[in-house]
Order: sequence, then structure tokens, then C-alpha cells
Amino acid sequence: MPSVFTHIINGDLPGRFVWKDGTAVGFMTIEPVTAGHVLVVPRKEIDHWEQIDTATFAHVSDVAQKIGRAVKAAYDAPRMGLLIAGLEVPHLHLHVFPAHTLESFDLSKADRNASAESLDEAADKVRTGLRELGYGEYVPEG
Repeated sequence: MPSVFTHIINGDLPGRFVWKDGTAVGFMTIEPVTAGHVLVVPRKEIDHWEQIDTATFAHVSDVAQKIGRAVKAAYDAPRMGLLIAGLEVPHLHLHVFPAHTLESFDLSKADRNASAESLDEAADKVRTGLRELGYGEYVPEG
């Protein structure tokens, strides 16, 4: 059965995409731990990160790093967080977010009621940051 992320990737459910290529996508999570929290997801539906082929994992990691640079600049973050939890949705996804404190790494403290406006604003900031870094060909229109 397709995961919720597969439905988002396929356009069956809405998503605030900041990155799209043939292997991976990046979109805003609806439950951010900090503003600018992006999920980087392979298009290929794989549940456990240790089961993904090395080339795809390397690509997903590369995309996460590029998005991380854009998010760091957009939010003037002292550090960037990267997590692979794998418990929320059975589809590999990397959490990329501005990290201001160790609490930023606690997914149980995510904002479960983030407004659509705040998520739209965050997506616009990340898209702008990615374009400024020269990745515009992978950045979808908002």
C-alpha cells in the first residue's frame, strides 16, 4: 500500500514542494520542529534507510545538504539538524531543519498546529534560498 509520502509525491495529496528531481523530492513538513523544517524523500518507496541502495541514498543525502544550506541561510541558523527517525511514516525521509538548541532535535515537540500561512512562508523562503544557491532548475513554483 502506498505511503502518505507517495500520495504527496504523486500529487494525490497536497504538498509544499521546495525540490523535485527524478530521484528525490523535498517538501515542508506539516509538523515542523522549527520554521523551515523540510522532509527530503526518495521517490522510490523504501521503508528502512539501511535498505536503500547506496546511489539513491547518496543522492537523497546530497539533496538534503543542498536544502540544508538554503534553510541555514534563510533562517540564519547556527546549525542545521538532520534526522532519520523512520517511525512516523513507513517511507524513508530525512528531516532537515534549523537547529538552535538540542530541543530542535525532539520530534515530539513539533508544532502539530502550524498555520498554512507559516508553512507557505517557510516554503517560499527555502525556494528563494535554493534559487540563490543556483539550484533553480529543481525548485518548483510555489
